[in-house]
Amino acid sequence: MRASILMFVLLMMGTNGLYAQAEKYDENTKQELLDLSKQKWQWMADKNADALADLFHDESVFVHMGGSWGKEQEVGIIRGGGIHYKHAEIHETSVRFVGDTAIILDRITLTAAVGGNEVVNPFIVTEVYVPIDGKWELGSLSFTRLAGQ
Repeated sequence: MRASILMFVLLMMGTNGLYAQAEKYDENTKQELLDLSKQKWQWMADKNADALADLFHDESVFVHMGGSWGKEQEVGIIRGGGIHYKHAEIHETSVRFVGDTAIILDRITLTAAVGGNEVVNPFIVTEVYVPIDGKWELGSLSFTRLAGQ
């Protein structure tokens, strides 16, 4: 009987901890992240490399159709015009949390200039944000092209 009570108490403590984790980030935090993501797209369209460099974590990674690289190369590509993210039409967006990590999924149509050629592609974009010293920093940005769209 004692063992059953102890198991019940431990189970309830664990469940409360999981519930508290799930509730740690409220709707205001979700909206803050969605607004930050939207602002990121505008900074990309504006080629605001300085604002993006501040947003991107030093160890961030970027995955594109043509390869993957780190923060320095991504900022350099944007600053130099190698890729100009002209406009991201956002069709759907959502945010989820895994511990303290926020994951945003966007379904977009991206109009970009790549190597001087304008291209339009449908993507699912995965953005990963981590809280660092009281602010959200982008840890990863990955583009997955949607086939047949």
